[in-house]
Amino acid sequence: MSSLAYESISAFWLCRKKLISLHRTANMTKRNKTSIVFVGSGAIATALGNILAQDEDYLVTLLSIEKDVIESVNAEHVNEKYFPTVRLSPLLRATEDKSVLGSADMVFLAIPSVTIVEYLTHNRENLSPEAILVNLAKGFGNERDIIPDCLAQILPNPLATLKGPSFAREIINRQPTAFTLASENEDLFDVFDELFDNTTIHLDYSTDVRGVEYASILKNIYAIIIGIVDAHYDSPNLRSLVLTLAINEMRSLISRFGGREETMFHYCGFGDFTLTALNDLSRNRTLGLLIGKGFFTSNISDKVVLEGRIAVNVLCEQLSGQEGACVQFPLITELHKVFNQEYDIKNFVSRILRRHN
Repeated sequence: MSSLAYESISAFWLCRKKLISLHRTANMTKRNKTSIVFVGSGAIATALGNILAQDEDYLVTLLSIEKDVIESVNAEHVNEKYFPTVRLSPLLRATEDKSVLGSADMVFLAIPSVTIVEYLTHNRENLSPEAILVNLAKGFGNERDIIPDCLAQILPNPLATLKGPSFAREIINRQPTAFTLASENEDLFDVFDELFDNTTIHLDYSTDVRGVEYASILKNIYAIIIGIVDAHYDSPNLRSLVLTLAINEMRSLISRFGGREETMFHYCGFGDFTLTALNDLSRNRTLGLLIGKGFFTSNISDKVVLEGRIAVNVLCEQLSGQEGACVQFPLITELHKVFNQEYDIKNFVSRILRRHN
């Protein structure tokens, strides 16, 4: 064999060896990537999933029942239902195959609060017990218990909750956005600090899971109240007065239900409340505006399901047996009457101010 032929064969095998090595490295890298699954493919799941999918170290998947969304995310890299004009990361994938839960290191729960407990009860066999579960929903897990309490009864997984002033449209457009990450396990804080490093997501941390959950529930209720007030009066003075009353009432309720008052001053409290109460993109503020203008009749009310309206009835039922609750919490008590009695909405502002005095 000539030296030239020998050199050619040697070069071939050297090249092949390098290719095999590169292939093995690629597969190893893929196996070692952090697998992140979002249960749901709505606005918040898509927005946060797209942020995380920018990092090639993460395998980010939207687990969805919406076939049109799955197809558009995978084939066109858009969510045609929620963000039809926004180009998504080509690394963001969508599927209806629940087996992805088995390899997930982290599972974000981005479906309606009333469905989460039932969903995980039915699918807990698919979950790795080491997967971190992150609640994004704002509401009760059943008729009266917060979602982390419900999940702790049926699953051994580490739990966290992520709440804050966060319109999904702004997240996907890469506007700086803040959340409170709450967990009783402080070791998880470093995990999320690294997860959102070099993104537009900013976090503060708390071990007060109950306080954070209740803050996210209460902000919807008090946003309705601010909407009613603004429907009647275009008054910065009055708005600031009622905002202050609302913040103090929320803070006291957080404490009443087992949280810490200072949680109100995290992103999940003051931040999320003011975003929801003062911005017309907020559904609960809009509900308040409709009520205040007299456009929200009982017939329409029975057909609309909003977090704030559901939570009013749940919380007032829990408060009903507690002495002095009506006096201590006049705003939520008055709103409960709006939803459950014949009520002249023109008297709402004067009644809450009279009860405060």
